[in-house]
Amino acid sequence: MMQIDYYFATISPFSYLSATRPAEVAAKHGATLNYKPLDIMALFGRTGGTPPGQRHESRQDYRLVEIRRTAAKLGMPINLKPAHWPTNPAPSSYAIIAAAKDGSGDIAKLVAGITRACWVEERDIAQDDVIADCLEAAGFDRALVNAGLMEGAEIYARNLEQAVAAGVFGAPFFIADGEKFWGQDRIDDLDAFLAAR
Repeated sequence: MMQIDYYFATISPFSYLSATRPAEVAAKHGATLNYKPLDIMALFGRTGGTPPGQRHESRQDYRLVEIRRTAAKLGMPINLKPAHWPTNPAPSSYAIIAAAKDGSGDIAKLVAGITRACWVEERDIAQDDVIADCLEAAGFDRALVNAGLMEGAEIYARNLEQAVAAGVFGAPFFIADGEKFWGQDRIDDLDAFLAAR
């Protein structure tokens, strides 16, 4: 069975715009999607990138244009300047790690719900009540918000190290059988790659 490593960040607008498509593509081809939330700001620092807020004004402006256009193309709502961005992505990432281990709900729906809470619903995804609401909506126990925090922190840090070692430099980023795909706009290419295997 094909394994797809899915590196993403819960505060990334492009991870939000991926929605549940990565899971749908994986299921279509009988592949396993390994969810690997990571610290995107640390990744930028490790791979030569610049956090959005530190980029030249023209780059910041164009980033917002790209986000707006992409959301419109996908028919997805988005707030280009959410009230709680950037926020600490670690708590929501730990919850996703705990939920993936638990396996009782819909992990794709959870990731989509958390990123939507940030980019559409004006909610702070660093807050336990927001994360718990997203867990519950995706069929998980709300208590997972505080489950396995030490293990979650270890895996979250390991995801970053694995990402750097694998050549990941942004989010979302997919690696399938050594083939790399960067961006939500490359999910169709991932689909085609898996179809050809």
